[in-house]
Amino acid sequence: MPVAVPSHRREGPDASSSVAVRLADFVLRRPANVFPAPVLEQARYLLLDTLGIAIAAGPMEAGRIARDTAPLLYGSADPLYSARMLFDGRRASIAGAAYAAATQIDNLDGHDGYSPTKGHIGVAVVPALAALAESLPDLSGPEALASLVVGYEVAGRAGIALHATVSDYHTSGAWNALGVAALAARLRRLSDGQFREALGIAEYHGPRSQMMREIATPTMLHDGSGIGALTGLSAAVLAERGFTGAPAITVEDPEVAAHWQDLGAFWQVLHQYVKPYPICRWAHAAIDATRGLFLAHNLTPSDIDHVEVNSFHYAATLFEGMPDTTSKAQYSLRFAVAIFIMHGRIGLEHISGSGLEDAAVAEMLSRITVRECERHSARFPAGRWADVAITTTDGRVLASGDVHARGGPEAPLTSAQIEAKYLEFATPVLGQGRAMAIRDAVLSLADQDSRFFDLSVLLYDPPLVSMTLQRPAW
Repeated sequence: MPVAVPSHRREGPDASSSVAVRLADFVLRRPANVFPAPVLEQARYLLLDTLGIAIAAGPMEAGRIARDTAPLLYGSADPLYSARMLFDGRRASIAGAAYAAATQIDNLDGHDGYSPTKGHIGVAVVPALAALAESLPDLSGPEALASLVVGYEVAGRAGIALHATVSDYHTSGAWNALGVAALAARLRRLSDGQFREALGIAEYHGPRSQMMREIATPTMLHDGSGIGALTGLSAAVLAERGFTGAPAITVEDPEVAAHWQDLGAFWQVLHQYVKPYPICRWAHAAIDATRGLFLAHNLTPSDIDHVEVNSFHYAATLFEGMPDTTSKAQYSLRFAVAIFIMHGRIGLEHISGSGLEDAAVAEMLSRITVRECERHSARFPAGRWADVAITTTDGRVLASGDVHARGGPEAPLTSAQIEAKYLEFATPVLGQGRAMAIRDAVLSLADQDSRFFDLSVLLYDPPLVSMTLQRPAW
């Protein structure tokens, strides 16, 4: 039920719930140097990882369409409200630039996520930071990271609150819009009242799109984060100019207060997962279980007679057949496991272009069965579990036992592995020199004398080779 809020919703303690007051203190007034050093350090790697996916996704059709559309529908001639689009250079409104980049990232499913939300945050807040920074040439590196953390912390709690209070499973755009609004409120120095209105507008306009419709029929809509980014920044600008919004139920309803009690004490940034594969996270436990058996028993594709995967309900609902689009390929499980068996890794080339016509993968896919296991379903969404049994051609049955997907707190990737992943995705598009310069600039942002401008000068120019021309290869 909506929380009762006085009709006169402006500044002052009588107009704000206790959660709203504490949230405003955290978002608007907590200095960057008060954020724990490990939190800002981790924010660097989440930023780096997300930028790598943004770069790699640039040549894909969804990103091209989003970048072409943003200036048409979401343009602005005001330099305080416009920005260049990432790795493109053309200008749109700040909301349009964030929309284009978030849609681009969203359509290559290799970006970070947070298990309790059943979704993704960096995909929306990183594009928002990049768009807002265009009009902030003196933005310090630590402040940029602190603002990014604010986006993660608000979006994550809004997502958990939403899923705890509604029956439908909504896409990330439904709640990461609030994280974007919070990030914008901090960087644009909104007042407490404006910030509260921004959250209310963002939540009210957030896309309550049904995630399982996209799982059933994968398309470029993906996880709704492009519209989430657009909505969050639009909400902040509307509030800045005096527009009012309904109270954000996911923040102010007494029913969700418990989800906000640990704000500033428990850091959700430290519990995001970084994906080893550009595939829906629901498939990762099955891939990792298969990977473990291959490493432990020195298996090759010719050793495989049959693979049985047991996982949680949502994993078992992923696309079953041989995909004919990149969107379907990324929402696969059997296809992803077949790719790993045949190639020992899952790269961009495997989930697009000629990879969708790989006869050897198609043949291996026919040997894989997937079943729901109640044991694994009971541990979702806190965990992503699977177990795999491989029957070999010589009659052995090799069991993995229960395996949790790598990349999160249970089995984190090392900083070196995250950097290697970034370079694998970014270098083919930008070239080694620029890719490494971006890496170095991102990792230096925690330095007290760093400026985000040193990174931003590397972020907006298009690749030397047109991303549109590269599109058929991916």
